[in-house]
Amino acid sequence: MVCPWLQFATTENLPMTPMPFTFRFLPRRFSRRATPALAPLVAAVLALWSTAAPAQEGPQLALQRVELTAGMHRIDAQVAQTPQERQTGLMHRREMPAQEGMLFIFEQPGVQCFWMKNTLLPLTAAFVADDGTIVNLADMKPQTTDSHCSARPVRYVLEMNQGWFGKKGIKAGFKLGGTPFAKR
Repeated sequence: MVCPWLQFATTENLPMTPMPFTFRFLPRRFSRRATPALAPLVAAVLALWSTAAPAQEGPQLALQRVELTAGMHRIDAQVAQTPQERQTGLMHRREMPAQEGMLFIFEQPGVQCFWMKNTLLPLTAAFVADDGTIVNLADMKPQTTDSHCSARPVRYVLEMNQGWFGKKGIKAGFKLGGTPFAKR
């Protein structure tokens, strides 16, 4: 049995003449007299819905930056600290200079998992403990939804161009430097 409020309007109770905006999606219990009164409400709801959480269309290039070190190597990292910044990450970036990356900072340590949806660059994620020690590394293929997770709870994840860590001989156990990893 179908609930009455889920039954959609049919041709018996709504006119079939072409109208610029019709309410044929409204449940049957709404009369033709009530539907014009709902027009402002429906317009307001649609306006709010379309502006509630706009999707990021392009790369985020204006984030705060922090300088990190990996031994003698300098890293210029964008900081993704808010949920929206972390969600967008390096999506839509077509290129990234070799010494640049993105540092994701979470409020609390946890098992962090990343994927590469809408990310055009092959990346390596370094899952980093509070003291700057790399817990594990994960190579990630562009435009995939495969999950890449930290081996244990971490607060930081540093994404760099794929191969950057390997070319520098940086592996799990290596300690990164920089203000985020200073003693808390």
